[in-house]
Amino acid sequence: MADNEEITGPISQEDIEAADKLKNEANEYFKKQSYNNAIELYSKAIEKNPKNAVYFANRSIANMRLENFGYALSDASKAIELDRSYTKAYYRRAAAYMSLGKYKLALKDFEYVTKVRPNDQDAKMKYNECNKVVKKIAFEKAISVDKKEVNIADSINLDAMTIEDEYEGPALEDGKVTLKFVTELMEFYKQQKKLHKKYAYKILIDVKSYLQKQPSLVDIKVPDENKFTVCGDIHGQYYDLMNIFKLNGLPSEANPYLFNGDFVDRGSFSVECIFTLFSFKLLFPDHFYMSRGNHETLDMNRMYGFRGEVTSKYTSQMADLFTEVYNWLPLAHCINNRVLVMHGGLFSKDDVTLDDIRKVDRNKQPPEDGIMCELLWSDPQPMEGRAPSKRGVGCQFGPDVTHAFLARNGLDYIIRSHEVKNDGYDYAHNGKCITVFSAPNYCDTMGNLGAFITMNGKDLKPNMTTYQAVPHPDVKPMAYANSFFNMLCQ
Repeated sequence: MADNEEITGPISQEDIEAADKLKNEANEYFKKQSYNNAIELYSKAIEKNPKNAVYFANRSIANMRLENFGYALSDASKAIELDRSYTKAYYRRAAAYMSLGKYKLALKDFEYVTKVRPNDQDAKMKYNECNKVVKKIAFEKAISVDKKEVNIADSINLDAMTIEDEYEGPALEDGKVTLKFVTELMEFYKQQKKLHKKYAYKILIDVKSYLQKQPSLVDIKVPDENKFTVCGDIHGQYYDLMNIFKLNGLPSEANPYLFNGDFVDRGSFSVECIFTLFSFKLLFPDHFYMSRGNHETLDMNRMYGFRGEVTSKYTSQMADLFTEVYNWLPLAHCINNRVLVMHGGLFSKDDVTLDDIRKVDRNKQPPEDGIMCELLWSDPQPMEGRAPSKRGVGCQFGPDVTHAFLARNGLDYIIRSHEVKNDGYDYAHNGKCITVFSAPNYCDTMGNLGAFITMNGKDLKPNMTTYQAVPHPDVKPMAYANSFFNMLCQ
């Protein structure tokens, strides 16, 4: 994918023209948000003419749209290597760096452009904006070091928050989530109304208190005749979440659910999604489960909208509290000792056991490697063995890795999410690695179906239900995302 092999010899005029034709076709697919097709054609154009920086820069932004940050970074770097004066390639690389939380490296790219093009106002503006982001993050980090001992959940005074007379929304009963509360909350959210901050804070404090007592790997027991549902990424698509409950029934003790990470970001109803899910968690703690995804992290929330949305609808203090709560979300769930469910995937090492996952100290932002990182970020690949991740974080693992892991741990198969699939799901590695993705027409652009998995406790055979996206109010995805980052990814 990186196409970093040495380019030798002249390229024929025929190949140059063929490559340009392929690039134009790829651009059309890109405009239709058909990014995989665009990437395939940009790659063919590169095969014909590997000396054209534009093809690499174009493939870089297509990979960015698919969250293949590693590939996007590599392609942008290759474009720069081919043409040091190609401004757009630096912007592409900066966007990839920012997606990976490497803000200072992004700033270096903007700085370089301003030096070689001192009169370029656009370059100057982008440098200044990126510099603001870097300074803001440095400031936040400095404050968090100063407040290292401060526990936000403990510092909130709920008694000092009054419920105004004009508030007509759902109310906790004796400080507790009830079925009446969560049913009213879902309807309230459909009307685009806001839960009172006192109740919102109380839910977060109670969820954190519960999650702190949970292990990093939660064991779930499903009785033989009982149904169990696993959902993948929701990504702030609240109205599609409501559709899942319409199709499959509301969560209850008789209708348990596991939501497998990435509840927030990108979609602009993330606050509504997470408070609905957390309310069900408090209502049915032993029948409603939530795994951490790679988007329940500070860097992702900064870039992809959740932090901006919480700050807009509530306060930056609440955004900080969310970060604190997300750190306690379990990293994986094991159903009846036979099916392991995690957001991303398997590991760069062969000897990982379920006990190793249980022992992970998860109360932190994910590191750049190791078990915690790979549970949140890894992806399957069709080839045997392992490869560096297309995302630039985690690893890619083949069918042999999956089969060896299952055998070592006495498991039947794994379920993971983390990747858009046209049908909402995908069977890989001879059916032993199942992907489920529950956000249909992801970001209002991808045209994919959503899916969820149901099974019974006896045979744990996965059954797929797929569905189309439903209409939602006219608030665009990424409406709350970092505006500078949004601009870079256009």
